Amino acid sequence: MKKPPLILTNVLVFIISGAIAFIGVPLWVAYQGIDWAEIGTAIFLFYFTGMSITAGYHRLWSHKTYDANIVVRVVLAIGGAMALQNSILHWSSDHRVHHRHVDDNDKDPYSAKKGLWFAHIGWMLREYQAKRYDDYSNCKDLQKDSVVMWQHKYYLPIVLAANFGVTGLLGYLNGDILGMILVAGVLRLVLVHHVTFFINSLAHFWGSQPYTDKNTARDNGVLAFFTFGEGYHNYHHIFEYDYRNGIRWYQFDPTKWLIKGLSFAGLTSNLRKVPEERIEKALAAMQLQRASEKVSLLPNAEEVMHTIQEEYDLLMQRMSDYYATKKRVMRVKQRTLKRSIEGLELAYKYKELKNAFAVQKEKWTHLQSLSFQMA
Repeated sequence: MKKPPLILTNVLVFIISGAIAFIGVPLWVAYQGIDWAEIGTAIFLFYFTGMSITAGYHRLWSHKTYDANIVVRVVLAIGGAMALQNSILHWSSDHRVHHRHVDDNDKDPYSAKKGLWFAHIGWMLREYQAKRYDDYSNCKDLQKDSVVMWQHKYYLPIVLAANFGVTGLLGYLNGDILGMILVAGVLRLVLVHHVTFFINSLAHFWGSQPYTDKNTARDNGVLAFFTFGEGYHNYHHIFEYDYRNGIRWYQFDPTKWLIKGLSFAGLTSNLRKVPEERIEKALAAMQLQRASEKVSLLPNAEEVMHTIQEEYDLLMQRMSDYYATKKRVMRVKQRTLKRSIEGLELAYKYKELKNAFAVQKEKWTHLQSLSFQMA
């Protein structure tokens, strides 16, 4: 099958920027040196532009997981352009298609099933999406956003001004224009490119699938560290409208912390979270599926599976009772009735069901470990 034509602009950008970053910058540092101002600026712009993609392009505009005021939107739009990953409108359109048709080699623009290289960068080198390149019909909501359309219209001037104007000015103030452009401009740009590209590539190949195996997305704490918290990709692909990727307090997700932090200042609002019950059910369903696969190899598989299924059904019942009561408790508290008889009764029932749920969850975990050992 004949390959689509190369997108020469993209090919040249990747080749030239890569050569400058990995050959030119080391030579410059070796012969001219580098100072802390250039290093500090590069680190700051690395996080600023990278998180403009994750907090802006991805979680704000592609998935609408929260709202942001115009100041935040403008800053993220400029930072996203500085990351040189196309306009918000185009990036979001591609990403929504990816989620809708994930792993479909004919429709997913960066399907991981076409290979690691294709998902990482190959999909941008040829006109694979020529037929729908300018089709933004899946982003009609974004076309009503004045910031999105401003950035889309003036994308190239913003890119040039941000990447060369800003770094050039900072270099002038620091006494080394070229050094600043090379380190905080080109090297930073290439690094941001590839760590964000990891989300499309490595995050679909390397890691675990605790929530779903219906697509190739993986959870990987190591990748989260390098991708501004985007490494919890298995969670994201089943719960894409959650503003968090790392849902536990100990999971590294600086994008989540940024969004939450801005909410305290009133700069972001309506942060969307998936109910804990849905998360627990997804985890339990995957555990049941994996236990079933292991147990099927046992000589007494039917008997063991019957026990596991009974415990799973009981777990689901306990879980539903617990979360239903928890919701009622919250409603009672909101109505300032927690000191009433109803409130006391509910609080007691909530505590009782919470304990029962915890006991059943522990039994479920223990039963799984036994079934795995038997397998």
